[in-house]
Amino acid sequence: MAQSSLLGYPRIGRKRELKRAVERYWSGKNSEQDVVNTASEIRKAAWGIQNKHGIDQIPVNDFSYYDHVLDTICLMGLVPERYNFNSSKVDIDTYFAMARGAKGQPALELTKWFDTNYHYLVPEFDAGSPKLSSDKPFAEFDEAKKELGKAPKPVLVGPVTLLLLGKSHTKPLAEHLADLLPIYAEILSKFKDAGAEWVQIDEPTLVEDRTDEERSLYQQAYAGLASQSNRPKIMLQTYFESLNGNWDTAVGLPVEGLGLDFVRNDENRAALKKNGFPQDKVLGAGVVNGRNVWRSNLNDKLTLLEEIAQTVDKDRLWVQPSSSLLHLPHDLDLEEKLDQDVKNILAFAQERLEEIRVLTKGLNEGRNAVKAELDANQKIFDQAMKSTRIYNAQAQERVAGVTEADFSRTSPFRERIAKQKAALKLPEFPTTTIGSFPQTKEVRSMRAKWKKGSISDQEYWDFMRERTKEVIKQQEDIGLDVLAHGEFERTDMVEFFAEKLEGMAVTEHAWVQSYGSRCVRPPIVYGDVYRPEPMTVDMIAFAQQQTDKPMKGMLTGPVTILNWSFEREDIPPYQTANQIALALLDEVTDLQKAGIRVIQVDEPALREGLPLRSRKREEYLDWSVRSFRLSTSTGVEDETQIHTHMCYAEFNEIIAAIEALDADVISVENSRSHAELLQAFTDHKYERHIGPGVYDVHSAQVPNTEDMVEMLQRSSKVLPEEQIWVNPDCGLKTRGNEEVWPSLKNMVDAAKEIRARQPVGAD
Repeated sequence: MAQSSLLGYPRIGRKRELKRAVERYWSGKNSEQDVVNTASEIRKAAWGIQNKHGIDQIPVNDFSYYDHVLDTICLMGLVPERYNFNSSKVDIDTYFAMARGAKGQPALELTKWFDTNYHYLVPEFDAGSPKLSSDKPFAEFDEAKKELGKAPKPVLVGPVTLLLLGKSHTKPLAEHLADLLPIYAEILSKFKDAGAEWVQIDEPTLVEDRTDEERSLYQQAYAGLASQSNRPKIMLQTYFESLNGNWDTAVGLPVEGLGLDFVRNDENRAALKKNGFPQDKVLGAGVVNGRNVWRSNLNDKLTLLEEIAQTVDKDRLWVQPSSSLLHLPHDLDLEEKLDQDVKNILAFAQERLEEIRVLTKGLNEGRNAVKAELDANQKIFDQAMKSTRIYNAQAQERVAGVTEADFSRTSPFRERIAKQKAALKLPEFPTTTIGSFPQTKEVRSMRAKWKKGSISDQEYWDFMRERTKEVIKQQEDIGLDVLAHGEFERTDMVEFFAEKLEGMAVTEHAWVQSYGSRCVRPPIVYGDVYRPEPMTVDMIAFAQQQTDKPMKGMLTGPVTILNWSFEREDIPPYQTANQIALALLDEVTDLQKAGIRVIQVDEPALREGLPLRSRKREEYLDWSVRSFRLSTSTGVEDETQIHTHMCYAEFNEIIAAIEALDADVISVENSRSHAELLQAFTDHKYERHIGPGVYDVHSAQVPNTEDMVEMLQRSSKVLPEEQIWVNPDCGLKTRGNEEVWPSLKNMVDAAKEIRARQPVGAD
């Protein structure tokens, strides 16, 4: 009989209980035991709902206080020397210090988890010899076993993935791997002794392009682990893409199970049909989507499973999602205000459990055993196909009418920048912020009252305008050159626009973890997208009236809105991106008419949508760049300076695409990666202006002026001084005012000092 299995479950709590617990701990309002107790409650609730839905293979150690890669760093004892770790076990304060920085020491680098909107902390392999330094996985295993009355399935980040995602390797990868393997063997032995039958080891790097040398690392790793006599069975789990060129390597590894993604595309399905599958392995068939919220068509999914079962016996099949459900909201039942027509076609993490239950039962007992569920599911899809809300003729016609000329500015960059310098009259090393300022408790309270109807529109907007006036004066007082209005009226940089665009729906409680305690509610693109009226013009125009300095118009770019939303699956993504781009173009030109001459169209998610396989990247980058240019070209005057922002991404692979965006100024994350990212811009001879972030906004520490001067000096050694802007590495929304204003004052002082030290044109 086939079994049902999960790869991981959301860990923030049904109502973000973990976020509140850890943030109260950081602020000194919670004890460590309070956080531990909250975490235990979240885990038990997750195991209970999975058990209720009959999941056979329930994961454990998929929970994390901050990040599962950071958990693995602690498990392996890979704590960099700067944190002064000299104990046998990593304590909670060292754990959070690596995540957030502490006592003058920077946090670990933060970057994207494959092509998702989740961020992980990058392991550093200059930390000396690894050693088992955490009891967390074993404690949670014992806790789950007691709670469930059966052994759960422990989940580990695999040794090769940990290695390939890391940095600062001080010796050949094979030698680092040899250091890790005894620790993994010890972990497996402990799980076996505790009663584990299976352990899931995640190796998602197997779905990327790999060299022969790298493929040999997997062989080295699993030959070593498989040779251990005292260990559970290993389910080697992949996700986010097909194995493609790594098929032979993966199926040839000496493990008892292999998990594959059958949702992302049909390549694993075709490979299975062509090559068959080893008779001594269990296949984890990822057939329901772990990353998008659309309800599964159960008839189609059961057909897929029946096809797979022609190659792999049912008793060697696990029915499971394509990836961890970490990337989905908890529970659709919480969405009481969501339009019912949209709600009917959605499935969050809890609803995925029911889909897996039905599919497993249908595969084991036949379609008649689940006929009622299949019929009800099909009826939902039949009704959705007839919906008139999904399609808008005007939006479709406008996209169809786009010409090649609509993707280009009137003049080339060199001509534009000369006009912009004359119009804006900025100093060298101009200072600015990325856009958002702290969303204080008072701001959030006023928004909540307004949404509940307990205060009037007039009261709400009067408050927002007063707060905007205050933040403008504060920026003027410390001497910033290009100001931002603070974005106090915005909950989230994507949700704000989704609320104002037709064809997109927003939720109340559909929170998804982005990193640590940072959670977002991705909007849902359910139909054709268009702008019924201006979205930001009134507030930005009001802000500009309060100052003689340039005020930025702040927009989120089309690719980021798409990538940070749950997108449609019935049309190609570029069509939706172009619809959004045209809506944003209307906003850009309206801002320009209102006298705004600096307009920032943020694209932090452009890199994260990059396909994991290199052969698919050119097409993605082509339409992504064109969508951005569509939003910033037609009708945009030379004197209007277009900015964009990107953060926490490896830019080397996409530097040509970044240049092709044709933005006048780009700001980038630079502080955690210690100017490494600038090398891509220098190697490529990037000629547009760039703001390499001079301090890490995700650290609670106030940076000093000297460190930022040093950062700017390093930047000016690799970039022409006239290209450099001075800014933080990301928005300030999640920080407190007590951190923001001293940091920005020090940043402005650093810019003044660097201007005095390095006048442009000096020998």
